[in-house]
Amino acid sequence: MELSELFWDASLSEMKKGYIEQKDSYICLLCGTKTEKGVIYPYENALYEAERYMRIHIECTHQSVFDYLIGLNKKLTGLTDHQRDLLRMFYQGKSDKDVQQQLGIGSPSTVRHHRFVLKEKERQAKTFLAMMELLNERDDYAPAFVPPHVTAKLLDDRYDITEQEQHETIEKFFPKGSDGTLKKFPPKEKQRLIVLREIAKQFDSNSTYSEREINNVLDGIYEDYVLIRRYLIEYGFLDRAQDGSSYWLK
Repeated sequence: MELSELFWDASLSEMKKGYIEQKDSYICLLCGTKTEKGVIYPYENALYEAERYMRIHIECTHQSVFDYLIGLNKKLTGLTDHQRDLLRMFYQGKSDKDVQQQLGIGSPSTVRHHRFVLKEKERQAKTFLAMMELLNERDDYAPAFVPPHVTAKLLDDRYDITEQEQHETIEKFFPKGSDGTLKKFPPKEKQRLIVLREIAKQFDSNSTYSEREINNVLDGIYEDYVLIRRYLIEYGFLDRAQDGSSYWLK
């Protein structure tokens, strides 16, 4: 199961922690880093068991789960830029007066109203989540959708992909299997997304690659590897340094 599926399948308590527990390991929901149970990990002249070290990893790599979540695409959080700024400051423990002064909005009572609106949004989210869980228990005709990758830059109807569509597209464009060569680059956006998602699985989330290493991997998949590399970045699967010296899986 890839990282996006682990992220969206996680319970609320797991998402708040930022990691899930499996039989032999802990997996970071934010980047896929894994710590093995029974292994002792060194950090700053101390030794830590796997779960404690996972918490250290999240703090050092992502600052906090809150910082990671609030930085996600607007379509995933449902937050406006203004609401995001307010939540950041509330999380930092700022008073209403401090928030009002730093954001230059109305008065402290205006900030209190924003707090009320956010609380109302929380109640709505809980109600909607409960309704969807009840619906999922009874809706036998709902198609299984493939969850979007959490680093998607723009969420639109391209991401309305069912598992059946994904299976058919992979069979069509990877006739020898998803580990084989790409028959051709799809003309349709939704198909491109599915194909790029499969190609991105060829890279390790814990590794950094040079441009030559990226090209070598992609050249074995499709002759126009520059095109594939560009689209992997455009669709938010890969990121790179500004000078193009290094690439990594987002």
